[in-house]
Amino acid sequence: MLKRNDEKINGFLFVIVLPLLLFAMSYYGFESSYTRLKTSEKTPDFLFASVYAYRVIPNYLSVQMTEMMYHLINGPFSFFKDFLSKNGTPFYHGLFLMNSVFFVLCSLVLNAIFKCKASGFILNLNARRVIHLLSIFFIVMTQYAPTNCDTIALFCYLTGVFLTLKYVHTQKSIFLYSLVVLIAVSTLVRETACINIAFFAAVFFSFSDLKRGNYQIIWRILPLVIAFIIPYLGLRVLLKQEETTFVEGFYINRNFSSPFNLAGLIFAVVVIYFIYKLCVDNENRDVFRKYLFFSIPYLLMITLVGLFWEARLFLPLILTGIIIACHQFKNTSEI
Repeated sequence: MLKRNDEKINGFLFVIVLPLLLFAMSYYGFESSYTRLKTSEKTPDFLFASVYAYRVIPNYLSVQMTEMMYHLINGPFSFFKDFLSKNGTPFYHGLFLMNSVFFVLCSLVLNAIFKCKASGFILNLNARRVIHLLSIFFIVMTQYAPTNCDTIALFCYLTGVFLTLKYVHTQKSIFLYSLVVLIAVSTLVRETACINIAFFAAVFFSFSDLKRGNYQIIWRILPLVIAFIIPYLGLRVLLKQEETTFVEGFYINRNFSSPFNLAGLIFAVVVIYFIYKLCVDNENRDVFRKYLFFSIPYLLMITLVGLFWEARLFLPLILTGIIIACHQFKNTSEI
């Protein structure tokens, strides 16, 4: 009984407390180059214009969290007001609190994923914790570019990965239906909800099945695609702006001319390469290659309208690579 309590305490400290402390250090321990978020007194107007306007769930939460922090700082936390005012604004503190909640949820989901059909080398608890800590460090490191949507979107994505893995191993329809609903909801968070479709396809897709005329995978993926397209286009119809905005701008020239952006690209390529080398079994390498293949539209969008220097854009690919390397995919191809 005492041993079980120790395991629960250690799990709580490792999965929740330690990541939360690291997250707080990234927000308050050093200055981000994106300082306008730290000095903004209210939710910035740019979040309700251009492509950001369609991220309705994070924007709504940002407004609510900013108002809540304002009332707390001027009410119950007034004795703490001087300290909080020196280290940010109500918006920034609200951003940290909101992202912290979803960051802890990301850690919990990662812990569940690494326990689900773990491959040989992370069956050991200490090895699994090292892999978990590495994943947490990648998330924390990318917070030098804090936003109100990335952590929520990452939580939705990781939850989708977990549902896909549960579905592939149990074949229970409830997990597939839950994934469809999740993709529809997470599209209201950020457009990157589409890469849940890429992971699902990577796990189930088989070229040999297509050659044999087995198109069952198409019917499995189709509901996921519809769950993404309907809310994606629906937002652009319902939220009237001067013009429908699908992207903020095109940055392809900056991506291949700026030393910072080139460094971000090299970082992503090197990390993904070494994670690929961690895939010992052929099944894992095959899933990883298919995942990168189905993620090509996402990678093209990063190249065209994103900045390589913002490594947070590559974070879903990096974490997915780690998950694939640590998962047991043998016999899934027979499902």
